[in-house]
Amino acid sequence: MSKQQHVLVTGAGKYTRALGTTAGFIGQLLAAALLESSAELQLTLTDVIEPPIPSAVAQHATRITTTQSDLTDTQAISSLLSTRFTAVYLLHGLMSGAAEAQYELGWKVNWESHRAILDHLRIHNPGVVTIFTSSLAVYGPASPKEVTTEMTGPMPMTNYGSQKLMVETYLNNLSRKRLIDGRIVRLPTVIVRPGAPSAAASSFASGIVREPLKGERSALPVPRDLEMWVCSPQTVVKNLVLVKDVEDYVFGITRSVNLPGIKVTVQDILDALEAVGGKEAISLIDESPDPKVSEIVETWPANFNTSYAKGLGMQPDVPLVDTVRAFADSLKL
Repeated sequence: MSKQQHVLVTGAGKYTRALGTTAGFIGQLLAAALLESSAELQLTLTDVIEPPIPSAVAQHATRITTTQSDLTDTQAISSLLSTRFTAVYLLHGLMSGAAEAQYELGWKVNWESHRAILDHLRIHNPGVVTIFTSSLAVYGPASPKEVTTEMTGPMPMTNYGSQKLMVETYLNNLSRKRLIDGRIVRLPTVIVRPGAPSAAASSFASGIVREPLKGERSALPVPRDLEMWVCSPQTVVKNLVLVKDVEDYVFGITRSVNLPGIKVTVQDILDALEAVGGKEAISLIDESPDPKVSEIVETWPANFNTSYAKGLGMQPDVPLVDTVRAFADSLKL
């Protein structure tokens, strides 16, 4: 018999550019996947704007609670966490480009709100499984031949990466002291994200696929030979579900895990776009160099050894062209 669970997902609303928040569609996809994973699971979704119930699992609406919460407000945190959850996913945050442009707000959302939530959990719900979505932005620039692992020393070159690393460090320490059962997943760049362009510096990686397949023009702000570590949203969500149920004793000296992905160049993304959308799609790409975007994304490593993640049961990604084709097919629905 399955154990009954009540899971909280923060940042589970749909992305709005005005707010610049991070989770957006990942929170919605994760919510649907969690509900499909167990009939015994209850779900609470929250964001600064009350999240919708994912349409894909509307039949499970009786197992979903949605609520609006400003998680920079300690009273809102106390109210939200008055429920004793069995697992908490922390997906909320201010995206990389927005965190760089809005200094004070970035620290308030990406660090202070997380510190307040973790402190509340360690006092009122000790030992709770807590999954935090971090980023490869915690690392600094790497040489083309350098292989990045969890033991590679972080050296964030942006506000966003610094904020993510601070939460990682705090959650690792709480896990070491067994106050919280933390799981920190460093996400690759997720493509293809649906919807409108976001405030992430890496937003172009989805935009150069999404917009052309919709018959719209898209700007390419970085060189075609730029290497990136990317992953499909379906694989990211699958691994977010899996990591929740990893036994705590399986983790090594760190709870920070680099999720599987694939190394590609921007040209590889364009080649996959052409394979699916043809030359008509490629013709809609406008090369428009943006030094501010390049300055951020060029500090992210692209060559990873993810044996630690695989040892924890995390699944590998699918070929890039399959990801692009899956997005193209979704536009026909």
